[in-house]
Amino acid sequence: MYILIAPNAFKNSLTASETAEAVELGLGQSRLNCTCECFPIADGGDGTAELIIKKFKGSRIVKEVRDPLGRTISSSFGLIDAGRTAVIEMADASGLRLLKAEELDPLHATSFGTGELIRFALDEGVNRIIIGLGGSATVDGGVGIVKALGGRFLNLDGGELSELPESLVDLDKIDLSGVDQRVMDCEIIVLCDVDNRLLGDKGAAKVFGPQKGAGPKDVLKLEASLTRLRNVVFEETGRDPGLINHGGAAGGSAAGLNAFLGGELVNGADYFLKLTVFEESVKKADLVITGEGSIDEQTLQGKGPFAVAQMAKKYNLKVIGLAGKVPEKENKALRESFDVLMVIGNGPTDVVTAMQFTKENLIRTAREIGNLLSFEK
Repeated sequence: MYILIAPNAFKNSLTASETAEAVELGLGQSRLNCTCECFPIADGGDGTAELIIKKFKGSRIVKEVRDPLGRTISSSFGLIDAGRTAVIEMADASGLRLLKAEELDPLHATSFGTGELIRFALDEGVNRIIIGLGGSATVDGGVGIVKALGGRFLNLDGGELSELPESLVDLDKIDLSGVDQRVMDCEIIVLCDVDNRLLGDKGAAKVFGPQKGAGPKDVLKLEASLTRLRNVVFEETGRDPGLINHGGAAGGSAAGLNAFLGGELVNGADYFLKLTVFEESVKKADLVITGEGSIDEQTLQGKGPFAVAQMAKKYNLKVIGLAGKVPEKENKALRESFDVLMVIGNGPTDVVTAMQFTKENLIRTAREIGNLLSFEK
């Protein structure tokens, strides 16, 4: 039996590669006679750039940039395709993982450092930039990125706004005349792991603001700031960034990259699988095992395991989904994609403790799956 192991990361626990290796180890300990192929996947979230760079045997360029709060840090981006394509992970410069819990401040955290990485990539002569947006600490609509590339956000008196993104409520004019022309001549592909729009109940501020440290009053301020940004963009260009699917990704940075730099917003999982020629591995498989920390209805909105399952079903393959958490009630929509959904946990425990044993639980679960499959032989 040829088993394709294609999981996403188990967030805050194991990377996608570590997850795949744990499943392979468990299957190897079972009675099943099988050949395994590990194909860790990503959907634009944390770890996407690393997987792409590794898959294409690319190189890393290390540079100093500003973190979400403006402090100098060491970060990096990748080069693939003989140096013609840069791969940037927003979380490497503007990510939640760069801040302590008490430092979270989405009213003032910006994506400036990601813009600096883009500028450094342009210095390398690239003509395409792939950006993974997951894991950002910002809700600034991408204005930090644009500022780093030469854009200016002005108030009614013509003064440049500071204290972004909170001060965007005072935005009157956007001056893009100083934006680095090289970026306008570059293809920008933006990998999004959510399809939320910029504004509203399912928008960047209300859904993702609290995840990045925003209290109820902060969420209202962020929504007002992003609304003003949307209105000025619409007034100046006639294009409405509030209507773009995926626009709410990374605190609205997706909408900003599209509106200001012409970035193409794509489903991160679908793009990743196409870029890495995942389908060729599916064609060889007898069974597909995927997974991530939680598989639920949100998974069906374009998350990595769903994209894997969709590809597998194209070839009538059975799909096993492994997760730390699955819905208690039977979900017909999930069942159409996943033939088996298994929780890897071993007994009642709190989430923090369970996450500490993700590797062990994956190995054990995979071993039992292998033993069960061996009965069919």
